[in-house]
Order: sequence, then structure tokens, then C-alpha cells
Amino acid sequence: MGVLKRFEQRLEGLVNGTFAKVFKSEVQPVEIAGALQRECDNNATIWNRDRTVVPNDFIVELSGPDFERLSPYSGQLGDELAGMVRDYAKQQRYTFMGTIKVHLEKADDLDTGLYRVRSRTLAASESQEPQGQLGQQAPQAPYGGAPRGGPSPATQGGGYPPQPAGAPPMPSSPPPGAARPQPRAGGPGAGAAERTRRWIEINGARHQISRPTLVLGRSTEADVRIDDPGVSRRHCEIRVGTPATIQDLGSTNGIVVDGQHTTRATLRDGSRIVVGSTTIVYRQAEG
Repeated sequence: MGVLKRFEQRLEGLVNGTFAKVFKSEVQPVEIAGALQRECDNNATIWNRDRTVVPNDFIVELSGPDFERLSPYSGQLGDELAGMVRDYAKQQRYTFMGTIKVHLEKADDLDTGLYRVRSRTLAASESQEPQGQLGQQAPQAPYGGAPRGGPSPATQGGGYPPQPAGAPPMPSSPPPGAARPQPRAGGPGAGAAERTRRWIEINGARHQISRPTLVLGRSTEADVRIDDPGVSRRHCEIRVGTPATIQDLGSTNGIVVDGQHTTRATLRDGSRIVVGSTTIVYRQAEG
């Protein structure tokens, strides 16, 4: 059974069904849970062959109406989401620097049904840092709809402010001598991935490609979830290689790559992929 499914089942038994009533809002817990999984994947840092560190401190920003609806349950929901992150990390063999925490915050610039996830890596000694310091972050593209402006999350190092003076250094990249992130052993294009960074951009948000394959779709089980009714649950798959390629996975509406409707295509830096009504830009750079 998948981590997200177990998470949903745990929620069903809480507070005599109160969660089922409150979560009729547009923001669903499983969507937030899926976003936390992607946040771990996109910010994983390989320190050595036996240790991949992911964020352990998360902020979920909600619109005013959604926050008011969910805030009475923030403690329980935060604990359940933290447990889901712990389960997912165990499945992916990720490690943490400190206690896993998930907090809900109100964001006045978000409409109902939209939310943002921000994260950072905190050592155990820093986990008690007052939450007031988290308000210094710049806005990021929200989930659940088009971004409302502000810099791309990828330019903000996870969106959190720099570490305070005197705090133990938390590298945003591997320390000297550590391995760079690369696809799992035996994956296609593994040698090329060691030299090339690859990512996609959707509505101003950047998603790193750190595995041999990246599935895009509407399902929360997809590696990158696209909230678009014209997108199938498992719509298409980007495959790392020399060159990188994209493959339709039997979707209803197919894919368009650089203006051509196709089932399979080679990708180059700047290739534009259209799925449903969503445009995806594929990017790659040496180094």
C-alpha cells in the first residue's frame, strides 16, 4: 500500500469523521501530502553514497478561508503530515538532520483552494527556533492554480531565509568531496546525468529531474502533479539520457512537443511541451 493511501486511511479515523467534513474545501490533505513528498524529492542533497538529506521543517501556506477552516485541526493534521513524510523518507531511504515538523500558516495573497509549501533543513538544535523568523520568506508559486507572481521557488533555496549567524552550516549543495545527485544505479543515461543538470518549469515553478524517469500527470502518485482537467492521471514520462526524451503514457489528449503532436520526442534545452492546457518548458545545463 502506498504512503499516500495509508495517510488517507489514518485521517478517516480521526475526530469521529470531523476531518471528512472540514476537508470538503478545495484544498485536500492528500494534495498537501503529495506536495510534501515532491518537496523532499526536489530538495534532496546527497552527502555521500549512504546518506541523502531532505528538509525536515515545512510550512504549508493556505488562503484565509482555508486556513480558518483547517486551523482548529492544525496540530493533528501537522502530526499526520509529519508521519507521512517520515514514512515516505523511509521508503526512499532519505535522512533528516532534526525533528520533522509541519506547520500551517495563513497567506493573504492566496485564493481559496491554492496553497504553497516551503521547506528547510534544520539541525536538531535549531528545531526550537521561534516561528516568527519564518515570515521573511519571499512568495513562491502556489499549488492548485496559476502563480500570482513572485520569483520562482528554485531561485530561493527552498524559500527560507539564510541561516542565522553562529548556526551550524546547512549546505544547500553537497559538501566538498560529496557525490552530486544522480539517477539510481542502472538507470538510462546515468553517465550523462552526472554531467548535466535537468529540470522542467511549469507556471514559473521549477522541478528538478534527479531520477532516470519523471512521470507527469494529474494523480498524486505522479512525480510532478499537474492540476489540469485535460491531463491524464499518468500522462507522460521524461526519460533521462543522451538525448533526453519524452514518452506519452497512453494519455487521453496526447502531448505536443515544440508544436508537433507526438507520442515520443527528443528534448533539447528550451523544448516546450503542452499537456492539456498546461505548457512545460524542459531545461538542461552542463555542470
